[in-house]
Amino acid sequence: MSAFGIFTQILQLLLTVLLAPFLLGWVNQCRAWLQNRKGAGIEQPYRKLGKLFHKDAVIAENASSLFRMAPYIIFGAMCLAAAIVPTLATDLSFSAAADAIALVGIFALARIFISLAAMDIGTAFGGMGARREMLVGFLAEPALLMVLFTASLISRSTSLTVIVETLAHRHFELYPSMAFASLSFLMVLLAENARIPVDNPASHLELTMIHEAMILEYSARHLALIEWASSIKLFAYVSIGIALFAPWGIAQASDWLGIAFALPILIAKLLIAGMGLALIETLMAKQRIFRAPEFMGTAFLFGVLGMLVHFLLGA
Repeated sequence: MSAFGIFTQILQLLLTVLLAPFLLGWVNQCRAWLQNRKGAGIEQPYRKLGKLFHKDAVIAENASSLFRMAPYIIFGAMCLAAAIVPTLATDLSFSAAADAIALVGIFALARIFISLAAMDIGTAFGGMGARREMLVGFLAEPALLMVLFTASLISRSTSLTVIVETLAHRHFELYPSMAFASLSFLMVLLAENARIPVDNPASHLELTMIHEAMILEYSARHLALIEWASSIKLFAYVSIGIALFAPWGIAQASDWLGIAFALPILIAKLLIAGMGLALIETLMAKQRIFRAPEFMGTAFLFGVLGMLVHFLLGA
């Protein structure tokens, strides 16, 4: 384990934790601008987290230890998921664990705990949100696996580091299979992060809530950790998109000078991705929850088409 790998891993983890609320605030602010509103400001997620951490937690009397531990487990899982995706450099301390299948498993672990915590209190909203979350996850995970498998077939490895090195540093090629995979990944990103058209993060209506319904019983530091973890999850998915479809600018192993250039390039990519996400949410409407299987089925179809194109064309 090189000193450069340890330094890059710590730097990337710190950037993930600190920039995740910024990315969420940037998306919300761009949405406000596109809707001719002033918006709360890019720093609003930081203000919200600070306010929640200074409050006293109110916990239901029948809450178990799982309900109390879930926010910490979810936050740790999201940090781990974002840490193993190479966004600054390919030489990471967690490179050996940076496997595409393991990454999907980490997301599934967080989903299981937040769903169990939502059902732990026994409220109607918690159970409803948990069932809807598991439905979306059950449909989104196969589509995400198809996207990652398409990239792994090109690089002949499921290691995210090898995938990035193959797509960015070895040779420049346009892969038709990745075009279908990109469409599938975009749809999975919207569904997994409770964005329009699958969910509306600004809604508190019973018929439309998914993520918000599961965290209604949380408050103070527990709610802050869950909200922070949600922003880190969005950051992680955007980082996966950058690593798979726009890996140019990521520094190679032991390239100290490359880190200095990779950091502003990463911030620029995050800004562009945030603007694109806000544009999609502005142009699209929230669909009925019963249409979610069709939406995710389409995402899975695009992922399978990407793999078929790779087998037929070899690219």
